[in-house]
Amino acid sequence: MSIKTKRSTIYLEENLHRALRLKAAEVDASMSDIINDALRASLEEDADDLADIRERKRESSVSFEDFVTSLKAGGKL
Repeated sequence: MSIKTKRSTIYLEENLHRALRLKAAEVDASMSDIINDALRASLEEDADDLADIRERKRESSVSFEDFVTSLKAGGKL
């Protein structure tokens, strides 16, 4: 099974481009593969964060003022 690809132009900072080129040579991978892997990992992390946010919406919330007041009342401030 072949993954369809799209050609794109991106502009990298000089130092990031050099690091990418050196890493690609070091790990014997294409720069595109490294960028695709990094972007995929970033999007997976975003998906996990969004799932956590949806789950935490069910939690009750406390205002900052109430929280600080409870800390002071409990002798923690």
